[in-house]
Amino acid sequence: MASKVYFTNMKTDHGQSLLQKFEKLIKKAGLSEIPFENKFTAVKVHFGEPGNLAYIRPNYAKVLCDYIKHLKGRPFLTDCNTLYPGKRKNALEHLDTAYLNGFNPFVTGCNVIIGDGLKGTDETLIDINMKHVKQAKIGHAVADSDVIISLNHFKGHVATGIGGALKNIGMGCGSRAGKMEMHSAGKPKVINDECKGCFTCFKSCAQNAIYEIDGRAFIDQELCVGCGRCIGSCLFDAITPASDETNTILGEKIAEYTYAVLKDKHHFHISFVIDISPYCDCHNFNDIPIVDDIGIFASFDPVAIDKACSDAVNNGRIIKESLLDKQEKKKDYLTTVNPKTDWLHGIEYASSIGLGSLDYEIVNLDR
Repeated sequence: MASKVYFTNMKTDHGQSLLQKFEKLIKKAGLSEIPFENKFTAVKVHFGEPGNLAYIRPNYAKVLCDYIKHLKGRPFLTDCNTLYPGKRKNALEHLDTAYLNGFNPFVTGCNVIIGDGLKGTDETLIDINMKHVKQAKIGHAVADSDVIISLNHFKGHVATGIGGALKNIGMGCGSRAGKMEMHSAGKPKVINDECKGCFTCFKSCAQNAIYEIDGRAFIDQELCVGCGRCIGSCLFDAITPASDETNTILGEKIAEYTYAVLKDKHHFHISFVIDISPYCDCHNFNDIPIVDDIGIFASFDPVAIDKACSDAVNNGRIIKESLLDKQEKKKDYLTTVNPKTDWLHGIEYASSIGLGSLDYEIVNLDR
């Protein structure tokens, strides 16, 4: 059966704002069908990396959170710490980034909780026993919530082809160890030239897998269990994940983690298909969008909304001088800008494990 995906474009008439159109969309899409009363509601959003300006405006988060509070829910904005070095790798820097980009209680009327704690180690193990993942490692605040709402900026991605609802939930809600599991078949290693010999990482390793040679830290790959705690503890970003998993398996693991997050919970998904940059908002820059702004999509089905957004981008109007405009092959725009990826495989796998339907029906609110 085709899942309904609601849509509104970015065109407004005199006296009508995009925020009003957004509120109409989430109401028409049936958000009020979720029993929010006294439920802790995790609004999963990417707060943006400093230097990147393609992230969703926090004004939309305010409209969403105000409506959830109107329905007597208890929303909070959340994301989990990153695996890679940057300005969101621990809760303090992550909160600084969120506030800098406008995701703070003064703008959104909603508190921010970093889902996996100070150093990315606050996690809940969720049994799913799937093809790749047996126990998903999910940020504790996310796992502890009653309702999951995905507020997502749809864009390209160098590894998965797209950054949509599935990636926002699956990768975004994984703890540091969870992100390690999705990205890597191997284990972290020390970049010798970057190590300053402070040995803060020693204290974070429960396996005694880190040792010293000539004033530098090294990781014993036999003893290491790949938890990623040393990455978060390093003061100089000198420890890096293996990141050696194939993109195909990465997409499948993201789907399995999404399953773990959404398991036994009410959930709803919103995707902004605007400022469609070829790369993820995790970069500290954003390129020219590859196609014109399309609009906002909403659905109870994370698979259907990702498929609908991908199809819309692939049928979009190419922007001159963009990365896409400079490529020769343009049949599948998303694969053209990131040719080593297969965005469709991840969506198909997500459907195969019961996350949703590849068939969708667009309900266009502008007609």
